[in-house]
Amino acid sequence: MIGGNQPTVAALGGGHGLAATLRAVRLLTDDVTAIVTVADNGGSSGRLRTEFGVLPPGDLRMALAALCDDTEWGHTWRDVMQHRFEGTGPLAGHALGNLLIVTLWELYDDPVAGLELVGRLLGARGRVLPMAAVPLDIEADIDRDGTVVSVAGQAQVAGAPGRVCQVRLVPAEPPAYPESVAAIRAADWVILGPGSWFTSVMPHLLVPDLKDALRATRARRVLVLNLDLPDGETEGLRPEQLIETFAEYGEGIRLDAVIADPRIADHRGPLAAAAAAVGAELVLTPVAARNTPGQHDPLRLAATLQDLFSSR
Repeated sequence: MIGGNQPTVAALGGGHGLAATLRAVRLLTDDVTAIVTVADNGGSSGRLRTEFGVLPPGDLRMALAALCDDTEWGHTWRDVMQHRFEGTGPLAGHALGNLLIVTLWELYDDPVAGLELVGRLLGARGRVLPMAAVPLDIEADIDRDGTVVSVAGQAQVAGAPGRVCQVRLVPAEPPAYPESVAAIRAADWVILGPGSWFTSVMPHLLVPDLKDALRATRARRVLVLNLDLPDGETEGLRPEQLIETFAEYGEGIRLDAVIADPRIADHRGPLAAAAAAVGAELVLTPVAARNTPGQHDPLRLAATLQDLFSSR
């Protein structure tokens, strides 16, 4: 799909949701910057951040893999990066890409330089940057049948039963990477979501420098809604409440478009009203994969984004 006059895109999020967006955007432009959450405390990433005091590398690795060059070389190194060791020894559960990233961070003492080198290895179409300069922790207040409890840790919040009432970062006002702020300010389009809503998408709005950049940027801003609302962190929420959550955490940030799959919209009216309240057009169109309804289809999402890009 890539042609002339490629737009400059900044995509914010983490995990599988951000990877889905990147797989779509890379079909439209090579000028994309992924700005990735750094609050993961589970699995391989959690072990490495605890042992070495580094940013959790897992979501950064997934973003790099999603941007790999569409060649045998790129696909081979993508699979190598994503390879996870089995067994019961010290390497069990670690993704090789996480180990490579941490190795480069130790050698270069600069997370951005290390990520750039991995990007070169993959032939990545774009850049991957951390959203904050320090590892973050997530805390949330969760309502369990009328009793509100506090839960700490990204993995713990993501797996906790109940309805998330409030989420916050520790430290409360972390410094952002200057490169991440610059990428948002220089973009033509900024895309947020989909993904774990309270632990991958909303945290970007809690980093003051990123929030200021999102307010000030000349870019058009797009919010991509999740497909499986009854599961995980969005349990009990209606689609329009995701937009209302954005308005709460992103106070003063206007949107230009909200993309939602028709299967999550029982009634278009409330969803369109919530989008209009933040200045956005509701784009209700099929973006789910046909055989895996809980996942966004890269081609469908790319086609929807291309229509938006060409209409502005």
